[in-house]
Amino acid sequence: MLETIISSIGVFVSTSIDYLLILTILFGQSHVKNKRFHIYLGQYIGTGILVLVSLLIAYAVNFLPKDWMIGLLGLIPIYLGIKFALLGEGDEDEKEDESKEVMEKLEASKSRKLFLTVALLTIASGGDNLGVYIPFFASLDWVNILVSLIIFAIGIIGLCELSSFISKIPFISETIEKYERIIVPLVFIPLGIFIMYNNNVFKVLYSLFV
Repeated sequence: MLETIISSIGVFVSTSIDYLLILTILFGQSHVKNKRFHIYLGQYIGTGILVLVSLLIAYAVNFLPKDWMIGLLGLIPIYLGIKFALLGEGDEDEKEDESKEVMEKLEASKSRKLFLTVALLTIASGGDNLGVYIPFFASLDWVNILVSLIIFAIGIIGLCELSSFISKIPFISETIEKYERIIVPLVFIPLGIFIMYNNNVFKVLYSLFV
């Protein structure tokens, strides 16, 4: 059991480092209602989907997706980065005299978008994690899998709290708030390109046209 706990911590930490910068940027962006809740929820669901897929592949489907299939997930942060560069957060130019009801709808809409953004980015930037999760979970029985899932759940709290803490450092928070329309695309777009490159998507595309 102790061995499972230690190995689960190691797997979570080694596969979650990528998320630290992304979550720090998201926590440091302009506030929306229930932002913290939606970031946590998106991170939990995104990670949950990755773990579920890993378990299905390890124990049921017996199908390991090819690298380039995982690499296509890189299109998600590229799309989000380009969209943010062109449109920003989308609601900055709304009139200040809008009614309270309309503003609440806007806040709710922005929160939903944030939740979806976090979930999609978690899945996209964690696509490579399947290569670690699948053999790891395949080596465990169901009791130890449950222990690992608990470790992962606790780890997500620690990861989000650390990202939130970093985002509140004055220099970092002020920089993100002031230059977020530049920082977000500069992080998301190269991330997407790296995911695609690291999983040989460009080689597959090249082979199709050459």
